[in-house]
Amino acid sequence: MSTKSPEEIIKIHSGKDLSKIWLSSPHMGGNEQKYVSDAFTSNWIAPLGPHVNGFEEDLASFTGVSHAAALSSGTGALHLGLLLLDVGPGDIVLCQSLTFSASANPIIYQGATPVFIDSEMDTWNMDPEALEEAIISIQKIPIQTNSGLSSKIKAIVPVHLYGMPAKMNEIKAISNKYGIPVLEDAAEALGSVYNGKACGSLGDMGVLSFNGNKIITTSGGGALISDDKEKIEKARFYATQSRDPAPHYQHSHLGFNYRMSNILAGIGRGQMEVLPERVNQRRGNFKRYQQYFDKWQASAGLFNFHFGFQNEPEGSYSNRWLTCITIDPQANNGLSREVMRLALEAENIEARPLWKPMHLQPYFKNYPYYGGNTAENLFDSGLCLPSGSNLSPLDFKRIFESLDTIISDFATK
Repeated sequence: MSTKSPEEIIKIHSGKDLSKIWLSSPHMGGNEQKYVSDAFTSNWIAPLGPHVNGFEEDLASFTGVSHAAALSSGTGALHLGLLLLDVGPGDIVLCQSLTFSASANPIIYQGATPVFIDSEMDTWNMDPEALEEAIISIQKIPIQTNSGLSSKIKAIVPVHLYGMPAKMNEIKAISNKYGIPVLEDAAEALGSVYNGKACGSLGDMGVLSFNGNKIITTSGGGALISDDKEKIEKARFYATQSRDPAPHYQHSHLGFNYRMSNILAGIGRGQMEVLPERVNQRRGNFKRYQQYFDKWQASAGLFNFHFGFQNEPEGSYSNRWLTCITIDPQANNGLSREVMRLALEAENIEARPLWKPMHLQPYFKNYPYYGGNTAENLFDSGLCLPSGSNLSPLDFKRIFESLDTIISDFATK
C-alpha cells in the first residue's frame, strides 16, 4: 500500500507548466476548408444547400442505410426519432442508464416517462436480461407516468457506449418479440460495426453525433438515419419548423429548428474523407494503452495490478472513440480511479470518469430502474483516458511517464 495520501500524490504532480492534453479534441483532415470556402464563395451560408445534401449522401453510403437527415445535434436527432415513433405523454421509453443525459432528455421533451436499464459487463451496454425483465414487469403492473398508470412502452433506446456495439442481436430479438421499435443511439459509434453492419443501421432508426469531441466533428451537429424514407423525410420537415409547402409561412404541425447549416455540412464532408483513418488511429490508441497496462499487470517483483477494459466480443468492431479502464482499489493496493484522474489533472492531462448512470442523476433518480449494480460499479471504477486521434508520440510519452509515477506510488516490493 502506498504510504502517501492521495493529496500528497496529487501535489507531487502539480505545479508544472505543461500544455493541455485533451480527452478528445477535434482533428481536421485538410479538405474541410475547401468545402467551407466553397460555401462562402457561392454565398450558400444559410441552412440547407448542396453540402447538406452531399453530407447526407456520404453518411447514408458509409453506414449502408438508404436515407439520412443532417441535423443540428444528436440530441435533436433523438428527439425527432421519438416524435416519429409517436412517443408522447403517458408513454414509456426504455433507455440505457449508463449514458450521457442526451439519451434521456428527449424522452422528457416528449412528455414521456423514461425507464432506465442496467448494463452488462461484456460491453458495458444495455443488459438484454434486464431489458426483458422491465418489459414483463411493466406489462403485468403498469407504472406511474405523468398521465396516470400506463404500460405503453413505445421505444427502446440502447447506446453503443464509447463506440462499443451493444448486444444488438439480443436486443432486437426482444424488440421483435414484444413489438417495440429500437431507436439506436450510435452517437459515439460512427465507424463501429456489429456482425458486418454499421452501428446506427441496426435499429428502426439510428442517431449519430458530430459534437466537437466525437470521432469526426462538424463543430456541432448530428444525424438521424434509416432505411425508412418516409420517416427521414418527415424528420427533415419537422427540423425546418414544419413549414408547409405554401407561398407564405404556414405551419400545420409543431416544428423545430434542427437542420444543419451548409457550412457545418461542408466541415462534415471533409471529415468523412478521413473517417476510416480516424477509426484506425483511435483503435491504435487503445492498443497502446492495453500494452502499457499489461506491463504493470505482469510486472515481476511488483504488486500485480489489475486494470479492466471494455471487451470487444466476437462479431463486434469498436471505433474505440474513447479508451476506458476500470480500477478497483481493493485489487490495486488502494489505487482508485479518482486518485489517478486527479494526478493526471495535476499534470494538465484530461481524463474523466465514465458517464454517471441516469438512475443516479438528481433529475432522473425518481424514475424506474431495472437491473443490478453493474452501471453503478462501472461509474465508481471507470476512467476515460486521453483518446484523440491527434495525440502525438510525445503526448503518449508524457501520459505514460505520468502514469508510471502514479502507479509506482502504489506498488510494493
